[in-house]
Parts: sequence; structure tokens; C-alpha cells
Amino acid sequence: MSDDTSPGCATTAAAGSGGSSGKVRAPVSSSGDGGSFTAHPDQVLENVIENVLVFLTSRRDRSTVSLVCRSWYRAEAYTRSDLFIGNCYAIAPNRVTDRFKRIRSVSLKGKPRFADFSLLPADWGAYFTRWVHAMSLAYRALEKIYLKRMSVTDDDLSVIARSFPCFKELVLVCCEGFGTSGLAVVVSECRNLRVLELIEDEVSDDETDWISCFPEGTTNLESLCFDCVEAEVNFDALEKLVARSPMLKKLKLNMFVSIGELYRLVVRAPQLTHLGTGAFNPLVEIGQQQGDNQELDYTSLFAACKSIVCLSGFREIAPEYFPTIVPLCGNLTSLNLSYANVNAEQFKPVIRHCHKLQVFWMDSICDEGLQAVADTCKDLRELRVFPVDPHEYDEGPVSEVGLLAISLGCRKLQSILYFCQQMTNAAVIAMSKNCPDLVVFRLCIIGRYRPDRVTGEPMDEGFGAIVKNCKKLTRLAVSGLLTDKAFSYIGQYGKLVRTLSVAFAGDSDAGLKSVLEGCTNLQKLEIRDSPFGDSGLQPGLHQFYNMRFVWMSSCRVTRQWCLEVARRLPKLVVEVFSRDEEEGERGDFVETLYMYRSLDGPRPDAPQFVEIL
Repeated sequence: MSDDTSPGCATTAAAGSGGSSGKVRAPVSSSGDGGSFTAHPDQVLENVIENVLVFLTSRRDRSTVSLVCRSWYRAEAYTRSDLFIGNCYAIAPNRVTDRFKRIRSVSLKGKPRFADFSLLPADWGAYFTRWVHAMSLAYRALEKIYLKRMSVTDDDLSVIARSFPCFKELVLVCCEGFGTSGLAVVVSECRNLRVLELIEDEVSDDETDWISCFPEGTTNLESLCFDCVEAEVNFDALEKLVARSPMLKKLKLNMFVSIGELYRLVVRAPQLTHLGTGAFNPLVEIGQQQGDNQELDYTSLFAACKSIVCLSGFREIAPEYFPTIVPLCGNLTSLNLSYANVNAEQFKPVIRHCHKLQVFWMDSICDEGLQAVADTCKDLRELRVFPVDPHEYDEGPVSEVGLLAISLGCRKLQSILYFCQQMTNAAVIAMSKNCPDLVVFRLCIIGRYRPDRVTGEPMDEGFGAIVKNCKKLTRLAVSGLLTDKAFSYIGQYGKLVRTLSVAFAGDSDAGLKSVLEGCTNLQKLEIRDSPFGDSGLQPGLHQFYNMRFVWMSSCRVTRQWCLEVARRLPKLVVEVFSRDEEEGERGDFVETLYMYRSLDGPRPDAPQFVEIL
């Protein structure tokens, strides 16, 4: 990201396509005395470029275009309607609004990913308030906001609801700080609302009946997802809302919606394509009597749902109801069972009908279940296997056996996240050969420095094979017993890798040096509990400006080195901090280092425990 005094400022780290009016401003204009004058050639070129750029949809391509010259820089800014900012602290809101005048969609990311693992104190930052106030003044035509890992207040939601008369879509992912009262304001004021998706958020229960706050009459609602909201909803109001939303395609319910209530909703919305089932249990509601829903024919209900292609939910599932989804399975392209407490024997009769499945998430189905997936789901593109129990132990239900089965049966696989307790190099090598189209490979071996289960050797050759054979790989997460050799492989062959995550792995600084010297496209580097320090980071000094961030926690980075980096790279924000219980326990080593490029210097809202060097 360069300074915006140069023609090619990529102020948003990456930005999406934009639209213009589609009209070329006339190169010939009338003068005051009735004559005419010809516009400057640069102005004519700029007008032409504007009308070409409306067809350019790639964020990276648009950012590249803006680097050509000042004329293209201005034209690209004028035609951009979609804004993506990968780090909310990389640029100040007013700098964005000064450059881009016609934005209709904003995507904004806050905290780094390791916040998901409780490695970041809750009050660290990523507050949306400054952003929403700046946008409320500049972007009255804003229609869509997507936020990830941001702190959002009820007041922020009120600003959204009252500032953007054309507002249509709000998607909040892994956000916190707001409650049901804030949701009530959004749904009552945004009368053009089409999408409200709350995904893995922490939503406080303010005892506000927000579902009842949707305006009366037919709605434009296309997507309503609130499966993460841990508060009861007014089901009568929800049922009426669904009934008067003929365009509703996506509905994801929380655990307080029983299977009997799900039945009533699905009957009223036969057009659904994405369904989150809620509890999938008839006994969730307080006071509900056993047997209330026994006469409902769920199998026939789902048989009539010809349009559903994505299925999720199954919180608090009653396993005896699981087979009722079989009529849906033949059409499913996505199935998420990450909350479903079903065993392999209950799972296998269902999965054998899922021949079209492309995306599958699971957690409790074990190696035996993965074998069933491999036997049936030949078109699978994305697989996520979450841990049944994230605690360390020697043997678990998911191992190299399941990984090998998937690699043999699902050869179109492009993305995998795989938590397991044990692994072998042979299984990982087999996956690299059988699934060469992998773009994302994240193998998380639970436990510290675990070697090959069979040979006792480091996992070097397995991960080396992944970066050698998977030529499209852009995201890699490594774990287990790894030496410098594994990181040498990554540096040598991982030329397209943009995101590298390391946990409880590594041998010495030489490994990290290999990565920073070889992975020239690296954008995000996140490392925890690994023996890397100052000299390992040194080769990255020339590329830190081009990266979105570097995160290191519980490593061997000294405060003195951090100070030197801050001195040598003045536009790099260098934050060091620790949690209270870790204060003073690591001597000269910092507990957490977080570095990122910013056009506007240190952030103004850093808490006291964060020291910006």
C-alpha cells in the first residue's frame, strides 16, 4: 500500500469492481460566447478509461490499474462502487471517503484471525464507530455492509439504520458488542432490507423482540440468518415474517426453534434454497410435551423441498430425526454438520445419498464417516473437519486414515481444514498427489510437536509434498513436529502462498528465514508458540510494507528488535502487548507482536495494554 500522494495509492489494500453511469462525458463543450472548445486529450482518455473500468471486476486488477498514472488513478476511484479493506487500521476512514465518492458496498475486517483462539484481549479494538460515522456523511447511497471480527455497538447499528435510505444488506461475521435492541432498530428502519446475516457473532440478549420489529406487509427479505443468537425469538412473529417474505431463499434458525416449528416455517417457504434447521429437536421449547410433534411427517415435508441445496444447523439434535433429511440429500451441494451430535452409524445411511455434495463441514463423524464421504461425494471441493474434543490426547477419532480416504475418493478437492490427533507423512503425501488442485491446505494436529505416528519422523516430507505438488496453493497452515527442512520446502516451492499459519512447530530461525526469502507473495503471516525470533524475521524487512500483517505470539522476538523495526520502517505500525497473566513472565521477549502497514500511522483507540513502538 503506497502513500496516496503517488498516482497509484492502493488505499484499500484491495478493492472490488465499481460501476459508473455508463455515459462518456462529452469532449466538446460550448463556451460562453456561443463557440466551443475541445476538451484536453487527458480528459478524453480519462472519460474512456472510466467506461472501460466498469467492466473490471477483480479487486487486484483494479488496484493494479490505479498504479498506472494519475489519470487512471482518478478514473479508478471515480468508478469504484465496492470497497474491500482487509485491515481497518491500515487507513483512516476519512482518507477512504475523500478518495472514493460513489461507494455502494463496504467490506471491512478488524481483528486478526488468532482472535478466534482467545489470543487477543476482548477490548483490543477494531471498533466500527469511526467508520460508520465517516460513511454516514459520505455514502448516502450505501446499500451493503460486510464486517468481520469488528466491535459493533447498538449505536453503530442505529447510525446504519438512519443514515442510508437505500440500505439492503448487513452481514456481520465473528463480531461482538451489539444486542437484540440494535437489531430491532435495523430491521424496523431499513425498509429495503434484503439480507441480514449474523454469523458466529456474540449477540447480547436485551430482551427485545426484534423479530416483531420488521415492517408490516410484504418484505424484500432474501436472507435471514440468526443461528448464533442465543436468545429466544417470538416464533409467531417469525412465522408471519416468513409467510410475507416471498423472496426468502436463505433462512438459518437458532437453537430455540424446534423441529416442530421448523416444519411450520418450511411449509410457508417452499422456495428456500438454504436452510439452517435450528435445534432439530422437538423438546427444545420450555413446557413442550413429549409427543407433540410425533405425528408430523418430516420425511414428506423434506421430500417436497425440491429447491434446498444447502443444509446446516442441527443444534441439540435428536438423532432419531436425522434420517428425515434423506429426501433432501440428492440435491444438496453443501452440508454443515459441525454442530450435529450424530455418530458414524447414524451418519452413513444419510451421506450415501449426497452424490452432488461440494462443501461438507463435520466434527463428530470420525474416520469411518470420512470413509463414507470419500465413497459417495466424488465432486467434493471443500472439507472442514473440526475437533470433537480440542484437548490434547494421544489417540482420537480422526487420523491419517480419514485423510487418506478423502484423498483417494475426493480428487477434485480444493480446500481442506483438518483437525486430528495423529497424522503420517504418507497420508499427507498421498493427498498432495491425489488432490493437486488444492488451493487451501490447513492441517491442525492437536498436541504439541507431534511426529509421524508410524515412523516417529518429523512431518517435513508431508508438508514439503503439499507445496511441491499443489501448484495452486495460496493458503497453508502447518503443525506437528517440523524442522527447518519443512520451512525450506515452503520457501522453495510455496511461491503463490499468501497466508501462512504456524502453531507449535519449527526448529530455528533458519526456517522462518527460508519462508520470508522464498514466499514473495506472502500477505499474512501468523505464528504462535514457535521458536522463531529476531534473526528469523530480519529477511522480511523489505517486504513487511507489502504484507497485510505479521502476528507472532509466544515466540522469541525481543523488544529491542521491535523498536529497531519501528525506527527503520516508519509507516509500519508495531504493536506489542500481553494478557495480564503473562505480564513480565517472558523477560526480554514480547508476548505478542502485531505489525501492519498503515497510511495514517498509529491508531487513536489503542487500549492501555497495547504499546505502539
